[in-house]
Amino acid sequence: MINVTKMNNKSITINSDLIETIEETPDTVITLTNGKKILVKESRQEIVDLVKLYKKELFSQK
Repeated sequence: MINVTKMNNKSITINSDLIETIEETPDTVITLTNGKKILVKESRQEIVDLVKLYKKELFSQK
């Protein structure tokens, strides 16, 4: 799960396993596997970094 900020400044948590694509058009649009699109303030690279950090934390816990 990662935290992102919608364009209305509301923070939301999304399941990173459901991310299908991330586009900058120029706003960042996250498309989920169910087809839902979420417009966020973070850049594509910031989201990629958040997912990497989450996965790293997830798999390092034993």
